[in-house]
Amino acid sequence: MKCNFISPIILFIIVVIHVVISKHLAMASRVMTLPLHPNEKRNCTYAITIQTTCTKGADTSNHVSIRFGDSNSNDILVHHLNSKPVKRLEPLEPQVLDDVPIIPFQACTIDQFEHTSKCVELPVCYLYLKLTGDDDWRPGFAQIRVLEGQHLSSNAFYFRRYLPRNVWHGVDVCDTTSTPFGLKHKRKVFE
Repeated sequence: MKCNFISPIILFIIVVIHVVISKHLAMASRVMTLPLHPNEKRNCTYAITIQTTCTKGADTSNHVSIRFGDSNSNDILVHHLNSKPVKRLEPLEPQVLDDVPIIPFQACTIDQFEHTSKCVELPVCYLYLKLTGDDDWRPGFAQIRVLEGQHLSSNAFYFRRYLPRNVWHGVDVCDTTSTPFGLKHKRKVFE
């Protein structure tokens, strides 16, 4: 009989402890997800992946800059992408090869750079590249991954042509309207 009396008390204590712990965890999770102050800007880390095509003469040693952003005019600009640390991605084997000295933008390669800057608020919807120098360069695609929020990452932007020098050249799918003649894009003008 004594055993039956102790058993419900222990069960009651376990339930009380569980409820108390659950309430504390719920309050802690609300505190961690509070929104930032409206004037406070946070930074995000972007993984910038760029493929150089396999065409003869597709590689470059020139300075390459990139700018991308969302439809809320959050513009991220990275000058001289070549000077940033780079990872070489092997297309057939997704592991990163870190033991080889890397020169970015070589033919038939996929390079990945990391850049930290202000966060975009909506998915990345435009990307422009700028080649500064005397070489030609033929990128295949470029893609932006937002490490703090995959839902903000871009799809691949395809180039597959030699870039003109000293001008921004890219793709913008932010503000499109449908017309009888196809999609109409608002034009961005960069200085």
